[in-house]
Amino acid sequence: MVTRRAVVQALAACAAARVAGAAQSAVSLTAADVHPRDYPTVAAVGWINEQLAAEFGGDLALRQYHSGQLGTEKDTLELARIGALAITRVHSSVLNNVVPATRILSLPYVFDSMEHMRRAFDGAFGREVLAGCERHGLIGLALYDSGSRNFYNTRRPIEVPSDLHGLKLRVPQSDIFIESVEALGASPTPLAYNAVFSSLSTHLIDGAENNWPSYYTSRHFEIAPYLSESEHSYAPDVLLMSKRVADSLPQRQRDFLLDAALRSLPLMRARWDELVGTARRTVVDAGVKVAAIDRPAFRNAVQPLLDRYLHDPEIKRLYDLLRASA
Repeated sequence: MVTRRAVVQALAACAAARVAGAAQSAVSLTAADVHPRDYPTVAAVGWINEQLAAEFGGDLALRQYHSGQLGTEKDTLELARIGALAITRVHSSVLNNVVPATRILSLPYVFDSMEHMRRAFDGAFGREVLAGCERHGLIGLALYDSGSRNFYNTRRPIEVPSDLHGLKLRVPQSDIFIESVEALGASPTPLAYNAVFSSLSTHLIDGAENNWPSYYTSRHFEIAPYLSESEHSYAPDVLLMSKRVADSLPQRQRDFLLDAALRSLPLMRARWDELVGTARRTVVDAGVKVAAIDRPAFRNAVQPLLDRYLHDPEIKRLYDLLRASA
């Protein structure tokens, strides 16, 4: 039986082969994202395509597939690694096993604020994280904001870690997110993002954690009206390019594309800040109860987990770079 993924792989492989064989002819690179058409990351890649059109006419272009048309983030990441897909945007937690150095991005309370995170991404820390992808068949193009992640649930306000005890919380399918929630005393339940709404509705889980836009656009706030500004993670999205595809491009096209990806950051961040503002205002107006947390208590609860990961020399080196920009 031919699966949907096999079809996608075959089509993408044909596209990659055309790129590799194109000497002087026009090249169309496939870019994938699970987010919808108007999402900030999709808009940023669209802007990159506009820059390519202005510089190369029709000789180099991006063909975007949004809304998960080419599969899950794990699917598109694997396709990019083998050269069957040119560009993909994934959450950094999806990269943790493929590129171990990216685990620093998912660890709790390593960033102090959005401003600290952006300074770190724009400096030596960000360059080191992106450069580390190349050893694994990927070119790190940009670190895109995914905001601060907060806990929300159906049952009660969360102000101290003990308020989480006994709650079943959805987490991404990531070891670090699972371990972080366990350290805070809740029961982590790894689920796909698109299963959260029904799981909240049927009380399979009591809550979840995510950024403001996801809480809003998923309409989780209608079922889980207690949100706590824990800001326990600022794990970003990562824009990636297949190294095989990048190496097949003429040097000038490759360099321009990599530079355009970095120059897309201001647009992405402006769109992101606007979306966060809209999301927060909308859910608060709808009656969501937003609680402040005892931040030192949350930090102390996860400190042993952080200390354990910092025994890895590479994670410790990156952590020191990150903290230097605090």
